[in-house]
Amino acid sequence: MKIISVIKQVPDAEARIRATPDGIDLEGATFVIDGMDEYGVEQALRIRESGEDAEIIALALGPKRFEEAIRTALAMGADRAIHLETDEALDPISQAKVLAGIIKEESPDLVFVGGKEADWDSAALGPAVAEALGWPHSDWTTALELSGTEAKVTHDSDDGNETLTLPLPAVFTTQQGLNEPRYPTLPNIMKAKRKELKKLSLEDVGGASAKTQVLKQEIQTKARLNKVVEGDAAEAAKELARLLHEEAKAI
Repeated sequence: MKIISVIKQVPDAEARIRATPDGIDLEGATFVIDGMDEYGVEQALRIRESGEDAEIIALALGPKRFEEAIRTALAMGADRAIHLETDEALDPISQAKVLAGIIKEESPDLVFVGGKEADWDSAALGPAVAEALGWPHSDWTTALELSGTEAKVTHDSDDGNETLTLPLPAVFTTQQGLNEPRYPTLPNIMKAKRKELKKLSLEDVGGASAKTQVLKQEIQTKARLNKVVEGDAAEAAKELARLLHEEAKAI
């Protein structure tokens, strides 16, 4: 069995970032492996630890700094990695087409993608990869069980959750609740430095271009009204509802 986990490197959740007319200023920010992607790496490891003879590959598409996140996946336990190195800001659909080409060459049984990628604040990548491959897809997966050439999964839906049976190969988007990712140990961090990390360029895989163009980036802020609603509970509730509807435009 072969499993691919797609990973990204994003600013740490505690990092301070600033919007400028030229885009987002990330100078001085700390970068980490995307938390959603960690669940995919961890799930691949658990499948192998359950007794499956599985090779685990970390696959990344992004700038040179992504290598640190890739090394984290290798330190967690991935066997090898492929890094499509580019500074071009590709939208999720364009990314999916590039990643699908590598995935087809590797012919894995399972592909894990983070449920909502933090860099685009988008849940599009996983479904787009599945569409580019023509494979079945489970989004927001919270449980996964393999049985021969099928996977039984539970995933969140608008009305609660659903249980599905998918034929393999398939794409699964991962999220909190699927597992609890492990921390890399120092020995495994040292071993990760000796594991295979294959570097490719977009030209090596036929090139790619973004289908969308970012014209402006900004962080929205809202001023506080600083109003105190007084009176008994019933009257205060009515006044609060009026303020939220007429002034804050929140309801």
